[in-house]
Amino acid sequence: MYLPFSFYSKMASPAIALAFVPLLLTLIIRYRYYFVLFYRAVLVRIWKDCVTGLSREERAFQYVLTNSTPGDPDSILDAFDYWCSKVEFISNIGPKKGKILDRLLMEQNPLTVLELGAHCGYSTVRIARALPLGARLYSIEMDQGNAAIAEKIIRLAGFDDDTVELIVNPSDEVIPRLRSDYNLDKLDFVFMDHWKKCYLPDLQLLEEYGLLGKGSMIVADNVLFPGAPKFLRYLRKCGLYEWKIHRATLEYSRGIRDGMAELIYQGIK
Repeated sequence: MYLPFSFYSKMASPAIALAFVPLLLTLIIRYRYYFVLFYRAVLVRIWKDCVTGLSREERAFQYVLTNSTPGDPDSILDAFDYWCSKVEFISNIGPKKGKILDRLLMEQNPLTVLELGAHCGYSTVRIARALPLGARLYSIEMDQGNAAIAEKIIRLAGFDDDTVELIVNPSDEVIPRLRSDYNLDKLDFVFMDHWKKCYLPDLQLLEEYGLLGKGSMIVADNVLFPGAPKFLRYLRKCGLYEWKIHRATLEYSRGIRDGMAELIYQGIK
């Protein structure tokens, strides 16, 4: 008996679909942490933006304001960490990598610090609380909305303009003016946590304008995820730094490998 081609195609379609099930399950299992991150960082954010009419950073500030003690940096960081791990995802450095940053600051004991990317002030507070008496932190944030929130968080933590100066402008416009406008001769410590594509050009600007001295330390977050491949390639080839990567996991996540780069400037040989 002759059976039409459509009969065979109907029989084959379920079989083909079933053949893809193991592959689909394998992909879901392998990339499950990335799916969770996408849900927390993107889908939840879009939904809550629509429902609340507030930005994610504004929602974080409201939580910190009502769940922390003014003038207590540790309390403010703890409130941030809870909100970012249990409520919504924000890409702060977080507590695990934060402890590495704390240790490096303690070892370096810097007097002049530059932060590239204040975002909503978490890392700014974390750095400021570790600084010795008389030290000064210059924090650059290009987004005006985020900078306004960072300013509130910094002052809520008890740090005044003498300790932390927030500069609202793109980093590539500020770095060339640090010497002339802010009387900076040399930076002891630089923390990078802004756009990853800016890591390399901003590092080269710091070199070009002579803002790094022998022994200056640069710490760059998220060099493995989302990643800063051009920045890492430059470090391997330029010969200006002793450097290493502190491996960790992505902040407020499990199963996503990340790392922080630690650089010590050796100068031109």
